[in-house]
Amino acid sequence: MSNQEYVVAHMDDTLIHKVGKKIPGTSWRRDPLGPPFHTNFIWGQRFIQLSLATAIKKGSCQSRSIPIGFHHCPGIKKPNKKATPEAIELFKEQIKMANLSAQGIGHIQELRRELDLDGYAQKKLIMSVDGGYTNKTVLRHLPHATCLIGRIRKDAKLFLLPDEIKLSTIGRKKIYGEAMPTPEKIRQSEEYPTQLIEAWAAGKTHHFKIKIIRDVMWRVTGQNRLLSLIIIKPLGYRLTQGSALLYRDPAYLICTDQDVTLADLLQFYLWRWEIEVNFRDEKTLLGCGEAQVRTAASVESIPAFITAIYSLLHLSMLKKELNNPVVLLPKPRWHQSTEHQRPSTMEIINLFRLSAWTKCKNNFNDFVKKQRQMQTAKKEVDPMMSSLFYCRK
Repeated sequence: MSNQEYVVAHMDDTLIHKVGKKIPGTSWRRDPLGPPFHTNFIWGQRFIQLSLATAIKKGSCQSRSIPIGFHHCPGIKKPNKKATPEAIELFKEQIKMANLSAQGIGHIQELRRELDLDGYAQKKLIMSVDGGYTNKTVLRHLPHATCLIGRIRKDAKLFLLPDEIKLSTIGRKKIYGEAMPTPEKIRQSEEYPTQLIEAWAAGKTHHFKIKIIRDVMWRVTGQNRLLSLIIIKPLGYRLTQGSALLYRDPAYLICTDQDVTLADLLQFYLWRWEIEVNFRDEKTLLGCGEAQVRTAASVESIPAFITAIYSLLHLSMLKKELNNPVVLLPKPRWHQSTEHQRPSTMEIINLFRLSAWTKCKNNFNDFVKKQRQMQTAKKEVDPMMSSLFYCRK
């Protein structure tokens, strides 16, 4: 099956740092950027984002992820010590609904329904997630025609299929077979064959050493779902030319669909890095979460609105690339002269600035006069200039 027969999506959550302790939906959260030897906490908001992969061609290639949802996931305030038993029970139920896994599977089901209504019911939805969503809540409630690719622990307890031939009829039917070695032991073992798969990652095509075991069972998913275990050996890299060879960490994945080819499965998961790029650009370039608002509706809707603007920027660039080659603005002389892969978010913003500037500021006859007027009126601000240069350089 080709990549065009799938709808590839990614899901992840992020934190937006806040200062005000009375802003709705804020609470103390664990800082994911903190050091591994110490747990740090930050005061902020929690959001879940869904993005769709938009690959132009088949096979091993680069893909840009377009955000299609940015959902606020606030925590539930704990009742005080004098709360009634009914209030405590209600709090426990709300905690279950506010869990990231419960909200994540709800958004996956909603995306599947929207695809069916738009006429894509025959296409399979491939959802790639990290280890935080590879759990019982998500895996046991996947909608139809949906495949999940997620990370698992290196010491996960997996099982083979039970033997069909049973020597004795006494006792109940066996559901799980013999216990498998842990994914870490399988990676180190020579008994399982290694395949060399080509995929795009980190700006170029790499050859990954992969081990795959089909028809694997896991108690987390239950007895009715067979999995594929994929083990990706770490890639070697050098910080500088001639330096020591370093290695990244290995990856252990499971896939809930047996029909997806190994090359497609690997490439789909490697595309998941694009959602991290989306988070970085939305926060650093467009200022997502920096609006000084305090009402509940504004705190929830403004970050989603900024994310929608980010999606429209990239959708317009994709549409323009399909029709004609895009001519970007010249780069500064100090910029590294590397082969251009695709327009960055900042380059797209600069093109938008140029287009808006040429339409609104095409008359330079009164340029000097305008500048003298603005020098005398220090408080006067041109709204067009303010909007064009809002994004960071």
